[in-house]
Amino acid sequence: MDLQHQFTYDVTMFRDTFETRFTYLNGFLRNVSRFGSRPALFDPLSGRRWNYRQLNAEANRLANALRADGVGKNDVVMFALLNSPEFVFCYLAAHKIGAIACPVNYRQGGGEIAQVIDDSRPRVFVYDAQFGALSGQALELCSHRPEIVLVAGKAEAPLPAGHTAYGDYAAGRPETDPPIDFDPHIYDETTRLYTSGTTGRPKGVPINNINEVLSAHDVMMHFPLGPDDRTMNMTPWFHRGGIHSGGPCPTLYAGGEVVILRDFAPRRCLEYAQRYRLTFLIGVPTILSMLARMQERIHADLSSLKGIVTMGAPFERAACEKYRQLLTPNIFNGYGTTETFWNTFLRPADLPDHAGAAGRSCTDDDVRLVAVHDDGTRAEPEETVPQDGETQGEILISAPGKSTFCYYNNADRTRARFYKGWMYTGDMGTWDGDGFVTVTGRKDDMIVSAGENIYPVQIEEVLNAHPKVAESAVVGIPDRLRGEAVAAYVVPSDDSLTVDELKKYCQQQSTLASYKWPREYHLVRELPHTATGKLMRYPLRSRKP
Repeated sequence: MDLQHQFTYDVTMFRDTFETRFTYLNGFLRNVSRFGSRPALFDPLSGRRWNYRQLNAEANRLANALRADGVGKNDVVMFALLNSPEFVFCYLAAHKIGAIACPVNYRQGGGEIAQVIDDSRPRVFVYDAQFGALSGQALELCSHRPEIVLVAGKAEAPLPAGHTAYGDYAAGRPETDPPIDFDPHIYDETTRLYTSGTTGRPKGVPINNINEVLSAHDVMMHFPLGPDDRTMNMTPWFHRGGIHSGGPCPTLYAGGEVVILRDFAPRRCLEYAQRYRLTFLIGVPTILSMLARMQERIHADLSSLKGIVTMGAPFERAACEKYRQLLTPNIFNGYGTTETFWNTFLRPADLPDHAGAAGRSCTDDDVRLVAVHDDGTRAEPEETVPQDGETQGEILISAPGKSTFCYYNNADRTRARFYKGWMYTGDMGTWDGDGFVTVTGRKDDMIVSAGENIYPVQIEEVLNAHPKVAESAVVGIPDRLRGEAVAAYVVPSDDSLTVDELKKYCQQQSTLASYKWPREYHLVRELPHTATGKLMRYPLRSRKP
């Protein structure tokens, strides 16, 4: 195409420079140059701290080792690692050689990880010694065999044949930047994440260079996040909210410092926040609940905090007010997906008045709600429902800077979810005249009982308000007369709770129509959640009481 006939100026240099240099790696290397002696990564467990020059050298050692073994552009470097220094080294090293970093959910079973290995066919597989049995099972079950298998951390037993200690593999390798002997481009896939499998087979989500850069920019705008900040994500980095919200991606792009929390414990989190003068904590609402309970006991000094950012679920007004009083007045809550990062946001000024809502669309994103057709056909993006705060619709997201609008190796799911530059989330909700979105449930969680549409979230909110209820989940179960009936699975916070007490409680609620009353109640010890803390209802439909 002759670009000179398309524009009023010569776009050649801009296009060539932007498309090849506006990459995440170049952003990180700028910080190595300008903030070389400033702290970049801190591991409280070992007491080790890396400044930007030292972190770059560590990543270079791994990158040069992989490159010497022929790992390069578009090869997959998969890792099952806790939040750790090695996680960051793998993430950066992949960028340096044009490979694809693919962190996997270590909370899955070995068979599920084997599925992911067979789907992505990694050249390299790195696992934490703590997950030796799990990783060994996955590597036995998968058909594909990674060429390089590395083990991070101290193993209690001799390593299996063909497995190499990470430290031995990277030791003695050059600390200099490896040459860029591939053609970098902003559309290159740099990271691949797998969804938590709430709808069945895990789906690979490709994230490209420009997605990484603009996800970092999005966080820098919305926190805001800068070089003087010290962040700690309290959730695993293997998911989008972990790596891209206050995790390695935005913090190292902004020039701040990442403090590593290997695994979550509320007392440890609060002690770290006080001791290391953290400026941002990132987690999910269930984590905030545990932090608040612990803070009532230990009264940690949290005066350094600029804010706590949550995602994954809304929180109710009473909980929000409690967190603002006990932890920080600056609470942020985001809503989004693995495929699109976060896309609506509640800022501190929106709370507590809009507690329970998911927020308004983020700066560069569009969010809208469209009709759901009775015949199951997809609504067009223009078929929006009224912004009256009452009419239900499916939530659509358009986040051009943060999404590739597809799944890896899964054309059917791509066609089902992405259409005309929008992601059809499957989440149901309402929106009001000011654009505030409230999530009410899932399309596939909707219960149809005797012709009435019932959304589980509404009933769960009622149950969760009971003083003896810690958590609840509502699902539809087969019913010969109604088609489906409502069943409630309830985790008691008080062992004296009874089914009869719950029945009477629901019948007394003026906000709950009689057809929404659960026909079955099951008191259980725990409910299934995804790795990001989202409640999973679908496993309960097949659970035997």
